[in-house]
Amino acid sequence: MPRTGADPGNPPSGWLPSPDGGRPEGRSCSHAADLPPSAQTPDRACAECRARGWTWTRLRWCATCGYVGCCDSSRGRHAHAHYARTGHPVVLSLAPDESWAWCFADELFLVRTP
Repeated sequence: MPRTGADPGNPPSGWLPSPDGGRPEGRSCSHAADLPPSAQTPDRACAECRARGWTWTRLRWCATCGYVGCCDSSRGRHAHAHYARTGHPVVLSLAPDESWAWCFADELFLVRTP
């Protein structure tokens, strides 16, 4: 459900586009206001990789449906394949040393606001 009256510079969820020196300033993500503050999943495995006997590098959590897939550096690239199949735009990193989201649709990183 879209939030109304939200300030686009400070989404209620606490997610903002990450500065990116290689891209124009002022980019925005139309999905940031609807993101949860963190991934909400007990799954710490890419089920599609596990079924094939593959390993993965890092995991991504779909903010729309909760699907857990492997990152683009992994053999299966299942998080990206999930986006291509479903159109679900944003994934949050499940890596313990990462605290960001990626919007496939708007092609930008999102970081939590302090």
